[in-house]
Amino acid sequence: MRVARRTSPSGRIRPAHVIAAALASAAAVVALTGCSGLAYEEDICSDGEYPVLTVGGSGSACEKNGEEPSKGYTRYPEGKVPKHVDDDWDVYWRTHTLDKDGRIVDAPDAD
Repeated sequence: MRVARRTSPSGRIRPAHVIAAALASAAAVVALTGCSGLAYEEDICSDGEYPVLTVGGSGSACEKNGEEPSKGYTRYPEGKVPKHVDDDWDVYWRTHTLDKDGRIVDAPDAD
């Protein structure tokens, strides 16, 4: 099958058509991927740190790997550790906490 090309009188492809085709291709890629590859997720802690939770409250902090949590803080339960700001566990721990016995309870300072 032969494809017709729009060319200038000299026989060359017009630059405007090349640009239009490139823009159409880029728009199709964005539409098909939903920009999912472009999302930015902010880490809860920096490299070399892990997140800790305030005992009896909804506050949190980061500790250096290899160090125990500071007084008044504890590690999150295994499998329930927030990794990124606003991920499911980060949102969950805004209204929940651990009591002094390590049980998950509603955070007293949650609205």
